[in-house]
Amino acid sequence: MEKRDFKKEMKEFYGQRTENPSIVTIPPMNFITIEGQGDPNASKEYTEALNALYSAAYTVKFMIKKGREIDYGVMPLQGLWWADDLSSFTESHRDLWKWRMMIFQPEFVTREIFDTAIAEVRRKKNPRSLPKLRFESYDEGLCAQILHVGPFTTEPATILRLHEFIGANGYRRRGLHHEIYLTNIERTAPAKWKTIIRQPMEK
Repeated sequence: MEKRDFKKEMKEFYGQRTENPSIVTIPPMNFITIEGQGDPNASKEYTEALNALYSAAYTVKFMIKKGREIDYGVMPLQGLWWADDLSSFTESHRDLWKWRMMIFQPEFVTREIFDTAIAEVRRKKNPRSLPKLRFESYDEGLCAQILHVGPFTTEPATILRLHEFIGANGYRRRGLHHEIYLTNIERTAPAKWKTIIRQPMEK
């Protein structure tokens, strides 16, 4: 059985260890994704989306383990966040937040494997949000990223540092605000939560 640790293999992208910004170039990657809107702490749609997303990701993992004899850990949850009106992208308007939640898929996971996994999840569990799942490539390119340690409510100061770093280095922001959740928040105190905050940029 071959074992792969993609967080180690891609530590430049998923192993940010300091709270100082860095510049990275992200290659095209494949993801299982799902989109929706609403407060992630209160939205039933968000909870249902994660249920479907993780069900598919783990089904793909076990299919690969059985069929290809490759064992790997399911990668961390990631989220792209935005609002149609940027003035709504504040703590007081979380119900207007839009999101695309994603889980990275290794290069040997094909659309055919994804489709087979979806059929299997439908047969066994059939979560409500299953039809919204997509298998997509995301080409993020040049980005700045920073590690945030602490609860999500204290992220604004870290995001400001990242944006200031981008400007100070002669870049401007583009694309969507991106977060990568490295910590199981159900088992860890909020003060120790670790989140990579990533922002695409350009000259």
